[in-house]
Amino acid sequence: MGEVTISLNGKSYRLECDDGEEQHLTALAEQIGRQIDDLRGRVGQVGDDRLLLMAGLVFADELHASRRKLEELDSKLTAIMEDRASADELVESAQAELASKIEAAAERIQALTERLVQGGS
Repeated sequence: MGEVTISLNGKSYRLECDDGEEQHLTALAEQIGRQIDDLRGRVGQVGDDRLLLMAGLVFADELHASRRKLEELDSKLTAIMEDRASADELVESAQAELASKIEAAAERIQALTERLVQGGS
């Protein structure tokens, strides 16, 4: 089991984590620390709990916005895929119709050729 000591707002916290996750946990704590420092610079030292709450709310808001954007992108992707499927169906239909017309034209040419051969004999 890994262990990391992080400092937030002048206090140290010892946390356990899975082996190999120490660097990731430290990076996350540094990100929280930067947010707390930014908030403390704007609103002053309003207490550890309030600063941690405010930092948590900032991250929760960012997560919410990211999820909403992801949902929008997912909807757009779904619409694009549906449009693509419709376009593929149109292409297949057009190809089948063209093949049918080519086949009918070939049959007419064959019939004309046969009449010409019979009429010329």
